[in-house]
Amino acid sequence: MTRPQAKFIQSAEKLSQCPNFGLPEFPLLGRSNVGKSSFINGLADNKKLAKTSNTPGKTRLINFFNFDEKFILADLPGYGYAQVSKEVQNRWQKNLEEYLLKREQIKCLVQLIDGRHEIQKNDRQMRDWVLAHNLPIITIITKTDCISSHNKVQSAIAHVKREFGGEVFPFSAVDKRYNDDILKFFMNN
Repeated sequence: MTRPQAKFIQSAEKLSQCPNFGLPEFPLLGRSNVGKSSFINGLADNKKLAKTSNTPGKTRLINFFNFDEKFILADLPGYGYAQVSKEVQNRWQKNLEEYLLKREQIKCLVQLIDGRHEIQKNDRQMRDWVLAHNLPIITIITKTDCISSHNKVQSAIAHVKREFGGEVFPFSAVDKRYNDDILKFFMNN
């Protein structure tokens, strides 16, 4: 499959600032430093498209990326650790809830889970919130290139499927072999 041309469109703090692209939209949910920016860059085959950082909590806005006029990925601020005040965290939460619950272009949420670790408490809390609101969601297991063997990657996938159910895709920013299946999902939904 040929890699889609992807480009950054714009950022928004809240729903009222989000433009209508007329394309299916897939918001990326995940803990700070789970690899959301690396996921975008890996699918786009462009290491400089979304800014990556070793410091958790750098993404502060909803960042929209257009993939070949086929679909939009929306990079959201990570949940969990971020060096910001409670007031700022509460504002993020309010703005993101409004976006996730009222944005009509959203086709499916995408929760990223770090494959090197057990599912974290805040991952489970996010999943419970999504399910309580009956929103469609898939799971991407990130950082599979850091897992020592193919069998352990398969074990991580099976564990997440047991815990969360639904579609689960592995992803590696280093090894691109999983990208086609993920891109097909986005293009066909």
